[in-house]
Amino acid sequence: MDAAEETRFVTVDDEALGQALVSAGRLTEADLGRVERMRSSQGEDTPLSLLLVKLGLVSERNMAASLAELLQLPLVTATDYPEAPVLEADELSYRFLKESQLVPLRRDDDRLVLAMANPQDGFAAEAVALATDCEVEPVVGVGSEIESALERMYGEGQSQMGDILSEVAPGEESEESVELLMDMASGAPVIRLVNLIIQRAVEARASDIHIEPFENSFKVRYRIDGVLKEGEAPPVKMAPAVISRIKIMARLNIAERRLPQDGRIELRVQGQDLDVRVSTVPTMYGESVVLRLLNRESVSLDFESLGFAEDTRKALEELLNIPNGMILCTGPTGSGKTTTLYTALHRLNTPERKLITVEDPVEYQLEGINQIQTKSAIGLNFASALRSIVRQDPDVIMVGEMRDLETARICIQSALTGHLVLSTLHTNDAASSVTRLLEMGVEDYLLTSTLNAVIGQRLVRVLCNHCKEAYTPLPEVVAELRLEKFSGGKPVQLHRAIGCKECGGTGFLGRVVIHELLEMNDEIRRLVLQHADSGQIQKAARAAGMRTMYEDGCMKALAGITNLEEVIRVTQET
Repeated sequence: MDAAEETRFVTVDDEALGQALVSAGRLTEADLGRVERMRSSQGEDTPLSLLLVKLGLVSERNMAASLAELLQLPLVTATDYPEAPVLEADELSYRFLKESQLVPLRRDDDRLVLAMANPQDGFAAEAVALATDCEVEPVVGVGSEIESALERMYGEGQSQMGDILSEVAPGEESEESVELLMDMASGAPVIRLVNLIIQRAVEARASDIHIEPFENSFKVRYRIDGVLKEGEAPPVKMAPAVISRIKIMARLNIAERRLPQDGRIELRVQGQDLDVRVSTVPTMYGESVVLRLLNRESVSLDFESLGFAEDTRKALEELLNIPNGMILCTGPTGSGKTTTLYTALHRLNTPERKLITVEDPVEYQLEGINQIQTKSAIGLNFASALRSIVRQDPDVIMVGEMRDLETARICIQSALTGHLVLSTLHTNDAASSVTRLLEMGVEDYLLTSTLNAVIGQRLVRVLCNHCKEAYTPLPEVVAELRLEKFSGGKPVQLHRAIGCKECGGTGFLGRVVIHELLEMNDEIRRLVLQHADSGQIQKAARAAGMRTMYEDGCMKALAGITNLEEVIRVTQET
């Protein structure tokens, strides 16, 4: 056909593609070398682009971006796919489109814009041109987005998980003996099923995966930006095999189902190095499993990126320059305390300083810092580890959490003897940390001598820039929430979450810190010696210029970073 003859495809050789990925920081030289050696030794003829994605060394999106740059073709996003099929069902079959990973985007007379996961597949493009009698204009698409679009437009109700489950033999999933569970958990369908669950979590930017068996259901939920969202899950009879597969990956005892277990998995998913923390607990209908996903490459160790305001950041950096004393970070579980302390350690990590941490668990491995993982089973807890590391002549000590009086006292003694001590505490705000330590039994005179500052923080969701909508709040709302004092004399304007394809319909994309920084001064020290309550300490800190978490949140809401509902939700203040 004339249209097919007009379709011309430019290809790029594997060597150029590999070097482009390395130059863009999307692939390491070492990984490229390993893949090339594997291909030469095994006679692998799979295109390098497909092999790197299959092995999890490069994400689908990064590969698509590199191909688009090298081939000088447009890269389409998830929002570019049409809602309804562009072609008639008899022109191109769903099976062909799915196997070739193609989606027709637009048809203009004799021209067809075609999204391709592999834009170098000239055979597939020529087949489309012949079938449609159109000139094909290729664009680059991400494989998973193409699959989702095909399923929505042409699908037969069979999801990717359904495809995997169709390979499980009938009745096989009901077996629960250790030997049969081991065999099934090592089978290809269950391995692919667990990999799919983790892959979907990475694609959705989830921080945790909750796998929960119930009497008549099996739930898989993803925590995205701090909020749980239910995902597609296998049938309930598959629960033992799925959970056993995760326990095998984490090197846990699959025969032990009566006691909680903790483990760790190191994975590479879509080009990202993941450190996965696994926790299992026995429940009425099996074991509940939670996987905490820690992406060592994407964590931002920068106060400004975390959301700290300029004045707070400068004050905090000055406090970190003090060679001794204690700085605490407080907030509930999941409020980003450890990340804040890691950011402080990252700033302090210079050749002139020796830094040692005691953590449970070690969440991120930092170059140049001695990190100790506690092991309560052998008696290595925070207190015993601290007693030993002070003899290691450290300049900075980071303690994962002050859980008891003994740990608190050793931290204070370390701060008194010339060390800078960083730690976390579970309290509602910065002022409550001071009274909590007093209630634990820490002597007031020691606390006033060592405590330099307390950071209180929460995480709020960030509004999606693609769909957020500005509005003017009612005057009554402005007056009740005292918003005018944060507007700088300008008209008060807030934003609401709408939801779009970019943010998965939630209206939010990512999270940011709202914070307060309580710096010790003579007035607060006097109140501590008088054993004043947290309200009096908070009042004195605000008089000295401290901005509360609620006030910092209001400033971020007025700046369009988050909305007021999020601030109120996490601070419980109106």
